Amino acid sequence: MSEFKDYKIDTKCIQAGWDPKNSEPRVLPIYQSTTFKYDSSEFLGQLFDLESDGHMYTRISNPTVEYVERKIAALEGGIGALCTSSGQAATLISVFNITSAGQNIIASASI
Repeated sequence: MSEFKDYKIDTKCIQAGWDPKNSEPRVLPIYQSTTFKYDSSEFLGQLFDLESDGHMYTRISNPTVEYVERKIAALEGGIGALCTSSGQAATLISVFNITSAGQNIIASASI
């Protein structure tokens, strides 16, 4: 999101995250589809193995969520963002990123 680093917050709120091509809408439409079309199961396998970019199922990602992630990254000045379906999922991802298999965590009951 470095292309927006010199812009003020107002501009980032409106413009960041979506780069429409010729004849595309200025504001990204909300995608409500749960599944997406693929020409082959091989391509879907590449998506699943993270060898290709794209969306396979809305619970994992969709264009609307990807746009929100890019916008948050631009607003926060980060290199990326990750949206989760719940706070519990966000906590789990955070713990997985700081621990390895076999390690232990000591935490208070409040988390």
